[in-house]
Amino acid sequence: MDEWFSEVTVAQLRKKRGVKWTKYGPDALGAWVADMDFPVAEPIRAALDSALDRGDYGYAFKSKEGPIPALFAARAKRLYGWDVAPDRVEGLCDVVQGLYVTISNFSQPGDGVATFTPVYPPFLTSVEELGRRLVQHELKRTDDYQLDVERLERDLDPDTRLLLLCNPHNPTGRVFSRAELESVAQLALRKNLIVLADEIHADLVYSGHEHIPFASLSPEIAARTITMTSATKSYNIAGLRYAVVIFGSQALQDRYNQTPDRLRGGINSFGVLATEAAWRDCDDWFAQLRRYLEGNRDYAMDFIAKELPEIEVRRPEATFLSWLDCTNVSLNPDPHAFFLERAGVGLSDGADFGQGGANNVRLNFATSRTILTQILTQMRDAVRARNDT
Repeated sequence: MDEWFSEVTVAQLRKKRGVKWTKYGPDALGAWVADMDFPVAEPIRAALDSALDRGDYGYAFKSKEGPIPALFAARAKRLYGWDVAPDRVEGLCDVVQGLYVTISNFSQPGDGVATFTPVYPPFLTSVEELGRRLVQHELKRTDDYQLDVERLERDLDPDTRLLLLCNPHNPTGRVFSRAELESVAQLALRKNLIVLADEIHADLVYSGHEHIPFASLSPEIAARTITMTSATKSYNIAGLRYAVVIFGSQALQDRYNQTPDRLRGGINSFGVLATEAAWRDCDDWFAQLRRYLEGNRDYAMDFIAKELPEIEVRRPEATFLSWLDCTNVSLNPDPHAFFLERAGVGLSDGADFGQGGANNVRLNFATSRTILTQILTQMRDAVRARNDT
């Protein structure tokens, strides 16, 4: 099945109309937003083709109805040993929508909302746009990116209501250990925090690492945890706009639903169909995908270590994203602009990821090995050309 992933070409990708391959113009290579370049699995395509053949363009189930809650609960038990009641699972448009609803309903303007940075940019913009006070806590950098919970606790004040946790972590690719998560859980209990756990990359964990759902740590932690996830990253269906939210208690669910369904908007029926096919029928495809991505990760890490040693990078434990620290390289005016203008590669700008993000870029390696080689080679050549001048 490797040809499913390896035969993707730049010419094919430039025909797409999504943002990844259009934002930076017709000549740049898209390596930024977290879309994969691969075709979707055949069961997903078959489910969508069947809907088109039926003319099935009608309304989807409401957020609490349909096949997904029971399917997700069974899957959570099988993959993670996590007991989830289907009636605590609801559909929503996407994780970012759920992020806004949670912040709105579990805090007041002026309250503190804490998160570990650098982090997925909507974690930051949602807090600021809703008039809350952003408490940024930079990950501790040793041999890896670590949660420094003791320091975070010193930074918190009584008006901090929420903690936004991204695990597996975007952009660093960390999969936080049980001990790290337990320390966060104890902090949440001590400080009476509600935790929103974004676990959208949970399936994309590589050999030697294990995803532990935050809400699975204990009943006490579940009772204060809202978990959000989706098939969109792992199965490359982000444009179909469907995710799920899992509540650790009825009280959390009731408070979240103070924002009515109609205000949150409807659910995409094609997103429901694609998610059902992904979670029910695509295990073999996904196993092949994860092996291919792990190979791409290792290839990219080896290339950077050999050809771009000035750039510091830690091997991601999960996701198809790598976080490149360019602090030791003078790339003017900044690494993102440099690689776009001088290498023709569109990366994510680290400055958008909050404290600890400046002088970094995020590389998406979910593409064919040939395209990945072209991306890395153009980046290397641009840096060498700068050094030669």
